Amino acid sequence: MRPRLATLWLDGCSGCHMSLLDLDERLLEIIRDFELVYSPLLDVKEYPNAVDIALVEGAVSTEADRRRIQIVRERTRILVSFGDCAVTGNVPALRNRIGIDAVLAVYETPPTREVPMLLPVFPVHQVVAVDHWLPGCPPSPDAIFEVLRALLEQRAPAPSGVRFGS
Repeated sequence: MRPRLATLWLDGCSGCHMSLLDLDERLLEIIRDFELVYSPLLDVKEYPNAVDIALVEGAVSTEADRRRIQIVRERTRILVSFGDCAVTGNVPALRNRIGIDAVLAVYETPPTREVPMLLPVFPVHQVVAVDHWLPGCPPSPDAIFEVLRALLEQRAPAPSGVRFGS
């Protein structure tokens, strides 16, 4: 049985998923070796149970993000903080310096669509336990591939030139 793989995107630019797509022909190996069960690349609405590995891109910046990452953690065996926004908060966390009220002040009138309940921006590990970190803005396709290969082979991921923690 192939390991069940999920990727998800919280508050970030989607660059990490673009780097994942830059695996090019190696994507065929990933699809052969993993069962992709949840991703922005799929039309799956609810995060499934019994996920083996999740790559989480983006920072936690709304109440919805916080609830979502908690569900992901509960249902995932190995969670990888995927990219600098997930690892450090990166660009989304810049708004922490000005505060939520200043962010919402851009609206001259109340927005016509529901605005999510904003929180201070947190890297993923400040909200849930993270098993591995994959830094980079975005991480290189080679680093992503090495992490997935290592986890598939049940070894600690450590590509040359990239530091991982657990």
